[in-house]
Amino acid sequence: MMALIMSSSSVSLSPIFTLNQNQRLLHPRVLVKSVGGDDSVTLSGGSAKKDASKELEPFWDDGYGTQTMRDCAEKIAMDLVKSDGGPPRWFCPVACGKPLIDSPVLLYLPGIDGTGAGLVVHEKPLGKVFHVQCLHIPVWDRTALEGLIQIVEEIVMIEHALSPNKPIYLLGESFGGTLALAVAARNPNIDLILILPNPATSYERSIMHPLSVLVRVLTEEHYEMLPYAMSPLFGDYVKMAMVGITDRNYLQSLWQLPRNLCNDLPLLSLVARVLPKDTLTWRLKLVESAAAYANSRLHAITAQVLILASGKDNLMPSKSEAHRLSRLLKHCNVRLFEENGHTILMESGVNVISAIKASQMYRRSFKHDIIKDCLPLCMTECNSALEETWWYRFFMSDAAMFSTMEDGKIVRGLAGIPDEGPVLVVGNHMLLGWDIYPVILEFLKQKKAVLHGLAHPGLLHFNAEDEQFMTKYTDILHLICAIPVSGRNLFRLLARKSYILLYPGGLREALHRKGEGYKLFWPDKQEFVRMAVKMGATIIPFGGVGEDDILELFIDYNEMKRIPFLNHMWDEFNQRRTNLREEMGGEIAKQELHLPICLPKLPGRFYFMFGKPIRTKGKENMCDDKDYLQELYLQIKCDVEKDMAYMLKKREDDPYRGIIKRFLWKMNNGSLDLIPSFEP
Repeated sequence: MMALIMSSSSVSLSPIFTLNQNQRLLHPRVLVKSVGGDDSVTLSGGSAKKDASKELEPFWDDGYGTQTMRDCAEKIAMDLVKSDGGPPRWFCPVACGKPLIDSPVLLYLPGIDGTGAGLVVHEKPLGKVFHVQCLHIPVWDRTALEGLIQIVEEIVMIEHALSPNKPIYLLGESFGGTLALAVAARNPNIDLILILPNPATSYERSIMHPLSVLVRVLTEEHYEMLPYAMSPLFGDYVKMAMVGITDRNYLQSLWQLPRNLCNDLPLLSLVARVLPKDTLTWRLKLVESAAAYANSRLHAITAQVLILASGKDNLMPSKSEAHRLSRLLKHCNVRLFEENGHTILMESGVNVISAIKASQMYRRSFKHDIIKDCLPLCMTECNSALEETWWYRFFMSDAAMFSTMEDGKIVRGLAGIPDEGPVLVVGNHMLLGWDIYPVILEFLKQKKAVLHGLAHPGLLHFNAEDEQFMTKYTDILHLICAIPVSGRNLFRLLARKSYILLYPGGLREALHRKGEGYKLFWPDKQEFVRMAVKMGATIIPFGGVGEDDILELFIDYNEMKRIPFLNHMWDEFNQRRTNLREEMGGEIAKQELHLPICLPKLPGRFYFMFGKPIRTKGKENMCDDKDYLQELYLQIKCDVEKDMAYMLKKREDDPYRGIIKRFLWKMNNGSLDLIPSFEP
């Protein structure tokens, strides 16, 4: 049984705990928990069984998918459907736990159902990095739009007064999205960040508009059938049932899906309890008023906005509405989920915390800090963002990695990499730079360390004209904690004793021409060695091979320059970009961003060889010795070339170099990790 657990604080109680319409909101945080459970958390500065930490561990368990539509229905059935008439109130789901120290507040504004339980799938992930509070509008509450706006404004004012340098997040779903936009328009001087899944600003063009007429003319007897008749419009129930399926055995998942569907479909009867005829009529009027109010004030909104839009929303034209809002709002990003329906927060394939991270909208102060506000990959992101994508599993998931111990012995895996930073991993880029993904994921799994890749700023920040071209690639770079390459960022990472991945050849190596595979294009002068020595970092040279087993370069940059329309397209694209190495001269300064045309091969395998660690700790006094630094730089470059040569030779002895043999090995052994390779 569920219950509302109230804080024992001595401050006056808010409308959360009373039906007194005149009592003001003074202490908004309330937990929803199972009675008799052992997972309680004390609010408002009290102690908890799990102490809050400052940072998330790499590969942290986000808990996504452990709560599903059934958990949402249980909350609604047992706690959130009450006979009282209001007023609206705030609660904090106990599943959120205790977030990181200095985490910002996230206020969830529900859709037309008003229960506040629609965030259930995302409560655990969001609760790790936000103080989550959910708005609950009781079934028989008839608070007008202005009253709802004031309720949200009041808690926004309180949180802003308590932490004036922190942003306040408004996660507004459907109707809640219009409410969030209205609050943002009225409070342009407060640092708000809006996350809007399928906002209802397109009400006039949606099926909800004529639905209001239908609801009014239906008798009570016929109205009871409406939730069942309208259920295909609300969301994709197959995707809802897939949320709880986490097993990577697809045959087993195929059997689990029908069972989940059969268990979840009877829960549709709850819709009639949450939205009886009179309540739905009232709520539809609220949506209409809120949409008109928000649309008339879009010009006044200065907040950052992230829209999560469904491509198969049968209730509203969410996809086209997202593009419309992106043109009208000053600071707006859009992420499209083509296969999802209107109830996007309840469906698989959508992770709110990942969308916030990928768009770089997570911050704990008035300004985003690319390093301090970086959240490491969680378990769900490792499985879904990369490993569960067809191109990663098909081309790169079976990379063989070797490292060198202090005594020179070569071993399979990353045992030769130091367990403490700062560590600077320096190597060669392969074609298109795909080699970064298996390297970063393997460090995460084997060393439990975030390997920050230093990337060209042009790949991490793009203009609106390039959004459709670059968004997906850039989002993945943000998820894996890539950092714009610069001397300042390298210094900050070294000072934090981080693990850093650096490709001195940069884009010139990743976008090389025909016949240039496994050739280094490093600048003549060292760019990173002095700082690594000054900070006492351990340098790990490494060589990667395998691009020629994956892709065939069909049309390279030189050939594109001779094709008029391709030449014009990339010249125009590069006019909007900055060449960071223009003053260096040589080959590395001539590189322009482009996308060579490649043909896929029947995949072979990627191989990585991490050389013997080069320790600079204790040599900090040599950081101004130019001869020493240049000698060290040439040693690193030589080691990388040796590592590549070693891998090119030894891969010939790998019985599992071909994808067919690796596939058969997986079928026989059932493991996705450490497929055998050659003996080092």
